Amino acid sequence: MRKINEIFYSLQGEGRNTGMAAVFVRFSGCNLRCSFCDTDHESGLMMSDEQIVAEVKKYPQAAIIVLTGGEPSLFIDYDFVALLKKETGMKIAIETNGTHPLPDNLDWVTLSPKTGFPGADAAPVVVKKCNELKVVYMGQPLSPYTKEYEAEFYYLQPCDTSSVQQNRSNILATIEAVKNNPQWILSLQTHKFVGIR
Repeated sequence: MRKINEIFYSLQGEGRNTGMAAVFVRFSGCNLRCSFCDTDHESGLMMSDEQIVAEVKKYPQAAIIVLTGGEPSLFIDYDFVALLKKETGMKIAIETNGTHPLPDNLDWVTLSPKTGFPGADAAPVVVKKCNELKVVYMGQPLSPYTKEYEAEFYYLQPCDTSSVQQNRSNILATIEAVKNNPQWILSLQTHKFVGIR
């Protein structure tokens, strides 16, 4: 049994796969307590693998399955990913903080290390290679990320806070950071701008 926060069909709002139709399997629970987290980790429903598969299969038109959270790596393994692939025929992506090893049968890894943030240093990052590195940006130096992690794509995403004024400031700072460090690409949470999950 796995604790699931929600399973829903929408568009990927961030990173390389922005705009892609996706089924999101959001796990409930995380080993970090980031101050800017937008997920309720207390709620959730215990579901069997078969129940999760049945729910995902309600959306056969999806291009990809995204395992997210919380921290999904705490709740998945090779057999679970293999079952999802076999039963749906879809590619499997994960959004992870990288503090827990990943099974090697995932198709896309989005690594978003939270080191350096209050409440987020509870566990070291052990995942060092990924398809895309997505850094939540609040003005921190970027060179440690490019030295420590190997990625096909490097994304900077302005930190979303509860303040409209602070959000605007974060966006402008992130734009300047990308202009000054062009190996990075701006990632915006487009699902929030267009009003979808």
